[in-house]
Amino acid sequence: MTLPVQALLEVTLPVFLVIGFGYVAARFGLLGAAAVDGLVTFTQNFAIPCLLFRAISTLDLAQAFQWPLLLSFYAGATTGFLAGLLGARFLFSRPWPDAVAIGFCGLFSNSVLLGLPITERAYGAGALTANYAIIAVHSPFCYALGITAMEIVRHGGQGAFSMLRAILTAMFRNALVIGIALGFAVNLSGATPPQVVSDAVDLMVRAALPAALFGLGGVLVRYRPEGDLVTVLLVCAISLVLHPAVTWAMGRSLGLAQSDFRSAVLTASMAPGVNTYIFANMYGVAKRVAATAVLVATALSVLTVSLWLTILG
Repeated sequence: MTLPVQALLEVTLPVFLVIGFGYVAARFGLLGAAAVDGLVTFTQNFAIPCLLFRAISTLDLAQAFQWPLLLSFYAGATTGFLAGLLGARFLFSRPWPDAVAIGFCGLFSNSVLLGLPITERAYGAGALTANYAIIAVHSPFCYALGITAMEIVRHGGQGAFSMLRAILTAMFRNALVIGIALGFAVNLSGATPPQVVSDAVDLMVRAALPAALFGLGGVLVRYRPEGDLVTVLLVCAISLVLHPAVTWAMGRSLGLAQSDFRSAVLTASMAPGVNTYIFANMYGVAKRVAATAVLVATALSVLTVSLWLTILG
């Protein structure tokens, strides 16, 4: 059964309106650049890691980590990476390092800031178990694949130790990965944090997504559309259409449960995350494509996410 238009708007518009409020506030100087940076730092380094810590620490790991779920999502993600990489190289004749960064844009979905609130609004908080399983693997998988490919094209596969060090450094400097790792530690140890600590974490968790969405809007002001339009449209097509389509096909062939299937496809349909620009900026390649793709794909996803929700029912 497909969702009526009013229901679609009730699911998606509040999320994108909060992003829009942040965009307008930053665009008209109501929120300065330093304030936007502070808000983003708070959410990405503190509030969202607390959210992921809380979710992973209380997750039923045996139930959540099903290989068909992860294979369905990451087959789509890897296909997106290869499509972006090869498309940039052979369709647009970009240098290999640029091609890897563009491939990373097709790989890294905005699984937290967009995927979590939209899935929760569409299917309820109980549907987020599969989302958290995907998110727990997301940064480690994407950074490992992206950095490995970049080091190979830059250094011809030489210096395996330095490549491994770059991968591990990028992952374990990431506050989200640290929050996930601590959540696993608590979950597997069976430890119970003191109630006052749990209450403090819960306060941070309640602030995480609204503040992060507002901050994302403020950050998007900086990513003005600037050239490379055809390449940007390729990234948008990969992120918003190809990734979820491959995930859909894999999920159906592997017999995913309906709840897991919806979470996987919906998360796969999200626009590239800001981490794609961070990755491009880290290597100094394809920064304009990455920045513009984040902005354009986020705007287009207002429509495409509604279409995927209609198809999913």
